[in-house]
Amino acid sequence: MSIEFYKPLLEALNPYLEGYYFVSPGEHSKPLHYWTFPNNFFIVSVSLGAAVHMQANQIIVTPSSSNTLISDYVSSYTTPIEVIYQGPVKEITLYFKPLGIQQFIQDAPLLFQQKTALNFNPFPDFMIVMKQILEMSDRDLQRKTLENYWLSKRVVQDLQLMKEIIQDIESEQKIEDIAHKNGFSRQHLRTMVTRAVGKSPSEYRKVHRFRTAIHTHKPSMSLTELSYESLFYDQSHLIKDFKQLTRINPHSFFKKVATHQACIWLFL
Repeated sequence: MSIEFYKPLLEALNPYLEGYYFVSPGEHSKPLHYWTFPNNFFIVSVSLGAAVHMQANQIIVTPSSSNTLISDYVSSYTTPIEVIYQGPVKEITLYFKPLGIQQFIQDAPLLFQQKTALNFNPFPDFMIVMKQILEMSDRDLQRKTLENYWLSKRVVQDLQLMKEIIQDIESEQKIEDIAHKNGFSRQHLRTMVTRAVGKSPSEYRKVHRFRTAIHTHKPSMSLTELSYESLFYDQSHLIKDFKQLTRINPHSFFKKVATHQACIWLFL
């Protein structure tokens, strides 16, 4: 099986969509098995000819003899998820940036009430169009059709205040100060952010720091240098968060995971 990750072709999608990847069968392809680690994206997957079983911290994708379409999403996770493909399938997975899915689905906050869910079907023509795309043999046509379809579903929503709050959370500002700056109680801020991105401000910040450290890391860096470059308090803080979010220590993580790739996975 092959996985190909792409950034959006359409500039209009860049503010909302981090990217997407296609999983495709291949000759003499081996089943895929990997761990994926926490991020702040809203992840939508659509699979053709497959059965999907979602459990706590595990997703199993099994080939199906029927040509049915399965769609699911993962809105939030703070521990690794094991993903197992037990045979060849066709799949599209999209990574929506924080607040990105809200620009396409007006009742998106309801989706965050569930961390994961099957039978994701946001538009009347969604399943029909996704199946058509997965059945195409031309990758360029698949990409253009996929992106134009999502762009056609964009709805204009004023999320400026929440964008500014998210930017502040991604900085060194204290959560209490962010709430005070906007005239909110800390509890009200927590409610707003959880409704918008599926995590509390502190959970969001922890995952953001972790992802920043991954992209900042260089082989020549010490963990102390990396911790300060990534807004951790110190090296012990970085180690603690890495162990919570990956279940392994940073040294092992950077040794085993190809962090330069678009998909930060630990293949098994």
